[in-house]
Parts: sequence; C-alpha cells; structure tokens
Amino acid sequence: MEYEDRYQHVPKPKYDCLLFDVDDTLYPLHSGLSDQVTKNIIEYMNTKLGIPEDKVPEMCVRLYKEYGTTMAGLRIFSNANEEHVETVLGRLGLEDCFEGVICFETLNPINKTDAPDNEDNANLKGSKLSTDFIEKFCATSQVLPKTPVVCKPFEYAFEQAFKIAKINPQRTLFFDDSIRNLQTGKGMGLHTIWVGSSHRTKDVDYALESIHNMREALPELWEAIETMEEVHYSEMVAMETPVRA
Repeated sequence: MEYEDRYQHVPKPKYDCLLFDVDDTLYPLHSGLSDQVTKNIIEYMNTKLGIPEDKVPEMCVRLYKEYGTTMAGLRIFSNANEEHVETVLGRLGLEDCFEGVICFETLNPINKTDAPDNEDNANLKGSKLSTDFIEKFCATSQVLPKTPVVCKPFEYAFEQAFKIAKINPQRTLFFDDSIRNLQTGKGMGLHTIWVGSSHRTKDVDYALESIHNMREALPELWEAIETMEEVHYSEMVAMETPVRA
C-alpha cells in the first residue's frame, strides 16, 4: 500500500509527446544537406520541367509561399518522404528512438482519389512546362491553383498528424526550425520550440540553438523521467523483497 500511495502521488508529466521535425531540426543547418536538397530541386525544375534557370529561384519562392514546400507546388515531393526520413534517422543513429513517424506518405496516401483535376493541375503533370505557364506562376498577382498535397505549415496537416498519432496538442512539445510551422502549431495548441535560434519570438515558447541543448533548456523533461524511474525501481524492490514470518 505504501508503494501504491507513492506512485499515486507522483505528479503527472507536463508533456505526453515530443513531436520533432526532421530536416534542419534533428541535424544542424550547416550540415549542408538542405543545400544539396535545394540544388536537386533546382536541377529537377531546370532539366526535367524545362524551367529557365533564371526563373527557377523566383518560382521556388512563390511555390514555397503558396504551398508550404516548392515540391508540393510542383506535385512531387522528395525532401520529407518516408525513404528520406529513414535515411536521415539511420545516419543519425536515431532509428529506434521514435514511437512513430509521420511523413509525406502518411499524410498523402497513394490511393487518394480526391485530388482536383483542373487545367492548371493537369499542366503540372506534363514533362515540360510552357513559357506562358511559367510566367503565370511567377506573376505575384496570379491566384495559383489549389494542391491536393497535405504538408506543413497548413492547419489540415497538423490536424491529420494529431489524429494519426492520437496526441493532445496541449500536452505536446513541437520542435521545428521553421517559424511558419511553429506559428501554425502554436495556433493549434502545441507548445513550440524553435530549433536553430537563440531568440524567442511570438508563437515560440522556447528557442534552442541546437537540438543538443534540450536538457539544458528543458530540465523538467529529464526530471519527470527520473521521478518515474525512481518510483518504478521502488516498486520492483518491493515486489522482489521476500517477506518472512
């Protein structure tokens, strides 16, 4: 009874879930991986879609602002798919550290049939984009077509992630390097941590220059774990200690 009472009086941890972005969060921006991904995107747009090299940067910015990622705007996705996530976690030695992974395929199942099929989206399916189409996309006054791709920073992506992972956003810490993602996450009820910055701003609860500063910035996470481990150990001792008459 004594150990049961002790367990019942252990304060409940503030957070039930830690939700991590992968790219530029679990590894630093200066690793060069993001630069290589950007280079691959630019090369694809230029060589595969026929977009003039001088138009690529402008299109990248416009698509990023409108769709969350450049590749989502182009109806393809490579920098956060399942294979990429598995590779990154493997290289970091973190493949066994997460209960689950929510990636592009999770939010965008292959058998999805509700994708819009208007003329603009049909143009994106071609191997080459026309000059008129490129100019249209670069025109800031032009309203771009909707995309069926679900991704951050849009609220629906967060809603789906909460549903899939069965998490309560009010009891979840969200780590990301993108202020846009953090702003949406905060609006959805998440506790937010800006990785790669030392300055807090609106919609940011904590700021970490590196993911390796977690213990220093959030000691309560380790304190909660240590408390639970102490109680568990006490229970084990109580169960294994023989009682003699």
